[in-house]
Amino acid sequence: MSVGEQAPDFEAESTTGKIRLSSLRGRRVVLYFYPKSFTSGCTNELKRFVELYDEFKASNAEVIGVSVDSLDTQVKFASRYGARFPLVSDRDKTISKAYGVLRGSTAQRVTFIIDENGTIMDRISGLKNASDHADEALKRIKPATAR
Repeated sequence: MSVGEQAPDFEAESTTGKIRLSSLRGRRVVLYFYPKSFTSGCTNELKRFVELYDEFKASNAEVIGVSVDSLDTQVKFASRYGARFPLVSDRDKTISKAYGVLRGSTAQRVTFIIDENGTIMDRISGLKNASDHADEALKRIKPATAR
């Protein structure tokens, strides 16, 4: 998926219950894909999103993490690190495929920022440190809130 395209809608099980992307219209969404729960990079990335979550909320943005891990694994991952935002289980890989981030059997580390109307306004990938995705996403959202 590219900037300017409509974000593919999805409905999936998450750590906070069933979630539908289109139900979040009117708010920005930081949709981040990660390869595998409990690995060092993915853990550091989650911990940083957890640390910055209140700042995302203050900027009228919701955070959603997605990996191909089972819902049970996602629940354990969220619980261990205090994630108050949904972590989605994409076991059938349909969400990862729709966003073009599936690489082999896992999702690549890519973060999409989706605007209030469901359009992709930014795409973040290729950062050296996984935890930088949260900081970069917040940096790109904050200027938009000052408009």
